[in-house]
Amino acid sequence: MSTPPLHIVLIHPEIPNNTGTIGRTAAATGSVLHIIHPIGFEMSAKARRRAGLDYWDQVDCREHASWEAFLEAERPSRIWALSARAANPVWEAAIQQGDYLLFGCETSGIPAEIQNWAVAHNGEPCLIGLPVHPPARSLNLACAVTAVVYEGLRQLGQEGGVDGSL
Repeated sequence: MSTPPLHIVLIHPEIPNNTGTIGRTAAATGSVLHIIHPIGFEMSAKARRRAGLDYWDQVDCREHASWEAFLEAERPSRIWALSARAANPVWEAAIQQGDYLLFGCETSGIPAEIQNWAVAHNGEPCLIGLPVHPPARSLNLACAVTAVVYEGLRQLGQEGGVDGSL
């Protein structure tokens, strides 16, 4: 099995539409989507159909019961932790094939203990973000994930989409 370009990690997502959009981004880019519980919505097949996620079978989605379960199952070597308050912009990160892009929940971001773990294992430069113009505070989670994933693909020299189109 080939290494996916990137791994998208959502910690405790709360809004199903954001997760659905992020799932579509994962499918479109060949990335793996990791969802770390608890989450704020139901992930059953019926709930996905109701939300119009008819492409979900194309998403390599791996659910993890907790952060610890994720670490045990995946053993990630390189993690980039995304934060609206990070000093380093994403384009200064040296993203590599198979890296993990870590995103927190919509209302509170990455929990402090997980962010501290990321820094302890990857160094302070692993905290990256997308700068926004004041008075905006941040981007919608799905928009931020898409922007960061495509920046990662740009750095990897990969085209978007199966046919090279966006």
